Amino acid sequence: MADQQEVSAWRPHVPGVVEVFHAHFTEYAYPMHVHDAWTLLIVDDGAVRYDLDRHEHGTPLDTVSLLPPHVAHNGSPATPDGFRKRVVYLDSSRLGEDLIGAAVDTPDLRDPLLRQRVGRLHSALARPGDELEAESRLTLVGERLRDHLRRRTDVPSHRPDPVLARRLRELLDARVVDGVRLEEAARLLQAHPAHLVRAFSGAYGIAPHQYLMSRRVGRARRLLLEGHAPGEVAAVTGFFDQAHLTRHFKKLVGVTPGRYRLSAR
Repeated sequence: MADQQEVSAWRPHVPGVVEVFHAHFTEYAYPMHVHDAWTLLIVDDGAVRYDLDRHEHGTPLDTVSLLPPHVAHNGSPATPDGFRKRVVYLDSSRLGEDLIGAAVDTPDLRDPLLRQRVGRLHSALARPGDELEAESRLTLVGERLRDHLRRRTDVPSHRPDPVLARRLRELLDARVVDGVRLEEAARLLQAHPAHLVRAFSGAYGIAPHQYLMSRRVGRARRLLLEGHAPGEVAAVTGFFDQAHLTRHFKKLVGVTPGRYRLSAR
């Protein structure tokens, strides 16, 4: 079988993310190399075998692999049909270099919830305009990775914080069109980003990015009923473009903005 290679790479506007890399290789094998960023890897088809610090490892489908910076590793297909992988490269603002030793010892993490969260992170990273969602998902992924690497089995329960949740809601209400990055919100409200997300979700039963998109769709509905075109509405309600508006509008309303506008009496 001839070697097949499919790759896509981009750098999203999400703090801490150096690069996103998706690839399908059937025969290609990586030589020994290093990165100056953390490599957060999941495999969707097939499997990868690799050497890290002179020890052999593998990546079955239910595994999340975290390879530390500055430590040499390679990679090659472990199945006849190769592998399909998704990678996020993270800088030290997300995971500190104090965790490198623990990652060398246990780079492959069997954790279904973490695997699910990393997959949803990739989905958000692939959608321009959904940076708040991506940042929120990345914050929770980072928190769980740190718990694994520090071998914390006594993870504390998260207490409700309705005051903080209300303050974040007020900030989102004031920035419906312009939006706000999670990192900025955490700085303004003097709270850890993960605590901010959990407090808001616990208080209102919805994640901050979902709340913001709901508010934007609400504004879009009013403008569409006034006869404005979807492209114009997208531009003044905070969406990245008309496709971004359409995706979220249809998810929340059940029809496209164009059909909704035509239904107005």
